[in-house]
Amino acid sequence: MRVRRPAVLLSLAAVLLIGAAFVVFATRQPRSAGATVPETTVVEAAPVSTPDLPAGSSAAIGALFVDGAHYCTASVVHSDQGDVLLTAAHCIHDGEGGDYLTGITFAPGYHDGVAPFGYWAVSDELVAPGWRTSSDPDLDVGFATAHQTGNPRTLESLVGANTLATGTGFEQPITLTGYPDDSEQPAICRNTTSRQDTYQLKVDCAGFPTGTSGGPWVTGENPKTHLGTVIGVIGGFEYGGNDPDTSYSSYFDTDVQALYRQTTARA
Repeated sequence: MRVRRPAVLLSLAAVLLIGAAFVVFATRQPRSAGATVPETTVVEAAPVSTPDLPAGSSAAIGALFVDGAHYCTASVVHSDQGDVLLTAAHCIHDGEGGDYLTGITFAPGYHDGVAPFGYWAVSDELVAPGWRTSSDPDLDVGFATAHQTGNPRTLESLVGANTLATGTGFEQPITLTGYPDDSEQPAICRNTTSRQDTYQLKVDCAGFPTGTSGGPWVTGENPKTHLGTVIGVIGGFEYGGNDPDTSYSSYFDTDVQALYRQTTARA
């Protein structure tokens, strides 16, 4: 499990995790893994400024906070509104029997106790019905929006954004980034993904313990901007994995595509 929940939610999280082993999920027809269906053309909005960041890190990736402590990871994905975040569903919703978390903030480019672009209020959280009703690990993906009071600029215009893609192949070279609970710097790893199950991706990367849930799996990374195409997030099987050296992701298919479109269809 790759998320440290606020103290008031620990007992509920434990119950959900134990109960997940006994849930029977509805059968879904396999999607084709051969056709790449990007949601948008590649857009790499360069950060408006270039603060000092850890080597290889992206300003579009940051930590999620509740009650002053970071507990998960999220990233900015391109949208016309310029305010969309991508993370794991279990980072923003308790799953079966639960509700959406409140009071979440996002710190893009966070490191060493510094939020170079400030803290952004997270709202409009959205997860799939299958996650809300049965904590389906194949649907452990969530979207939200982020705003900063008094700032006329959009988040994306300040830090850039990755492009979302669905229906991609299971074997992809990626850059994996996440914020461990016990570190004030992001963990970064590059390796090739593989297929864990019909709707699950897997990658071997050392040093991704609790807190890295929601960390994006980025392929086609630009070596200068560290932006690219996001095809997964740490989550899914075992809430992202119980071994810090192996991570999982729900496969990005039409369900994820539908969630993204719902998030970006706001007036």
